[in-house]
Amino acid sequence: MPLPGLIEIVPLQKAVRAEITVPGSKSITNRALVLAALADGETVLRGALWSEDTQVMVECLQELGFMINITPDPGEVCNRTITVYGKGGLVPRGGTAGQPLELFVGNAGTAARFLAALVCLGQGVYRLHGTPRMHERPQAALFAALRELGYDVESEAGNEKLPARMSSAEPSSGVQPRVTGASGQPARFPRSCSVSIEQSSQFASALLLCAEAGNWRVEVLGENAEESPYVRMTAELIKVFPKRGGGFVIEPDASSGSYFLAAGELVPGVESVEWSDKFGINVPTVRLDCVRVAHWPRSGWQVDERFREVLACRIWPTLHFGIQDASQPSMTSAIGDEVISRAHDLGDSIMTAIVLAPFSAAPVRFTDLGRLRLQECERVEALRTELTRCGAKVVEEGDTLTVYPSNLHGADVETYNDHRMAMCFAILGLKVPGIKVKNPSCVKKTFPSFFQKLAAQPPGGLGTVVLDGRTGRALNQAELFAE
Repeated sequence: MPLPGLIEIVPLQKAVRAEITVPGSKSITNRALVLAALADGETVLRGALWSEDTQVMVECLQELGFMINITPDPGEVCNRTITVYGKGGLVPRGGTAGQPLELFVGNAGTAARFLAALVCLGQGVYRLHGTPRMHERPQAALFAALRELGYDVESEAGNEKLPARMSSAEPSSGVQPRVTGASGQPARFPRSCSVSIEQSSQFASALLLCAEAGNWRVEVLGENAEESPYVRMTAELIKVFPKRGGGFVIEPDASSGSYFLAAGELVPGVESVEWSDKFGINVPTVRLDCVRVAHWPRSGWQVDERFREVLACRIWPTLHFGIQDASQPSMTSAIGDEVISRAHDLGDSIMTAIVLAPFSAAPVRFTDLGRLRLQECERVEALRTELTRCGAKVVEEGDTLTVYPSNLHGADVETYNDHRMAMCFAILGLKVPGIKVKNPSCVKKTFPSFFQKLAAQPPGGLGTVVLDGRTGRALNQAELFAE
């Protein structure tokens, strides 16, 4: 049975000790799929996320003509082992002007941007299209860079967005990026481009993933590539990825893990005693165990690895703050007006921090949020609207949200078909009574088993009761998987 259209999260009153596994990183999985398609021979991706966004990428690669095998991952229901048979930098031929090869990218920004660059390595005509929201999301900087490299890119609506057609300017010349003149230098087609990542770092990542196969030199504008966490992730993956085939392990998704680290701040933990020998005396140490994420990534590739550190240092002076009343803000001593930046401190997990901020002891300012407006929904407005609906005081100024300590109450929360909105406010419901989440199945985009993890008994879950928001009936595990 599918998830109901409205669910209610019942606050957790009992102490919890849990260690949660989360699926593989979406960002790494979709980058790895492109690199594997461009590699020589067989590449086995282990721990790959299997959700709407990554399924879209796999289906598009298969539609292009790449052979891909998928097998279950026994350690995580939302992961797969994916074997990709690369073609050494070649992309199978597309269609014709009258009948282009169609690729549906859904609302997956990584698929839309990465595939736009990838298909330019092939011959013929390719047409990329997606959901209505995907057709609203920016593409102009990427399209301009591809044209600078010598490719034909036509936005059908004339607005530099999808749907769009991509093709080599001279299909008869073969794989254009590898054509050279008698001097050995690139012939006729420019091989250098510049790209702005002001609106999305995915534009640069798309070009960098294909740069070696296409013999492209890519200059990143608008933000130093060394300071852009997602561009840096792409660069590091390219360095270590097995270009001649082999195996590659995809680490758990830190953004997905942030929800459970946040849960650890909102629910009571379990005290345990550890004994250690000090100067010949057996000394007890009391530890508060709550919620941990298994195999937390430490590679430095994911900016959201920093979530726990940012949470502890910028919002609360101690890791576990404790709240006496579910609707009241923390009574921890004030630590001043803290600032957390989307550009420098956190990636997508900044949304998790924003939803927790009403429990802080002082106002928290979240800055550089402009890119959030251009993603699955207009996330800045959505966060302000829904937190306000729950009783929080939130002030929006430009691309900054300031969240004040607030008394919260229950509400029916709109998710705007945005997986991260659904997961953020579900976590809020662990503490605040009466939080109901609309369209919860949208979590299938990156974390189909999210609500199963909330409801599973510890230590593999939190033991939360999730109700049908209209009937009040408790939902079972099978009903909590988002399909």
